[in-house]
Amino acid sequence: MISAKDFIKRHPLPTYFALVFAISWGGLLIVVGPGGFMGTKEPPSTRVPFMFLAMLAGTGVAGILLTSLVYGRGGFRDLLGRLLKWRASTVWYMVALFTAPLLILVVLLTLSRLSPGYLPSIFVVDEKATLLLSGIIAGLVVGVFEEIGWTGFAIPRLRLRYGVLTTGLIVGLLWGAWHYPLFTGSDPGELPSAIFLPILLFSVLPPFRVLMVWVYDRTKSLLMVMLMHASLTASMQILQPHEVAGVIAVTYDLVWAAALWLIVAIVAVAHRGQLSQQPHLRKMA
Repeated sequence: MISAKDFIKRHPLPTYFALVFAISWGGLLIVVGPGGFMGTKEPPSTRVPFMFLAMLAGTGVAGILLTSLVYGRGGFRDLLGRLLKWRASTVWYMVALFTAPLLILVVLLTLSRLSPGYLPSIFVVDEKATLLLSGIIAGLVVGVFEEIGWTGFAIPRLRLRYGVLTTGLIVGLLWGAWHYPLFTGSDPGELPSAIFLPILLFSVLPPFRVLMVWVYDRTKSLLMVMLMHASLTASMQILQPHEVAGVIAVTYDLVWAAALWLIVAIVAVAHRGQLSQQPHLRKMA
């Protein structure tokens, strides 16, 4: 009979993903209760910060815990080294920081010709400084805590066996599913939730994660991916459509996802199919 530690070392990725969902969803269930978790009851505003803390605890805590159990002190030295790796071409900083906001702006300004409901929130709200500041703070917090786990632990393990595209799709789909409790209270408008929720969860995040894995693969910088995630979160909060519900939300996500997949295709062609190329299997130090 193998010990729990031996089991974790033999199956680090399933253990990591299971812990992420258990900690995040379990913590959220404790904070908001079954009704808040399923979106049938609006949680009190005083509990909203704790909702996000519970969600972020899953990715961050699981990443640190699994790094300790699987790799020990050497794993923490490696994690810190990747976190502090800031030397990279300016091009990579531009890709990390501007992919999300530029694409969102192009998509929304194009769609706003059809309806003013697509106008970015920052163009419409009165408290622009508050929206900017809250978006930037949220982006930094989310980017750091989530990527300690997703890119700090899971993605390097997956890249031992899978190419950039497959790794991005695996993490992107799990990333979308992980967000489920935060989207259950979203307004589907006239659309069935069975159509509305999957589009919100799985249209944009998988292709964006593929690009994040590509950036990490080229830079080996955890800091770079944290900045890219921070830019995504901040941009989604600051630039989201003014009327973010129903058909407008779905159309926006589908067009944005199409633009992201186009970029993924361009990157794949430019690198002669390397995004789908499997690495040579090797042992992880």
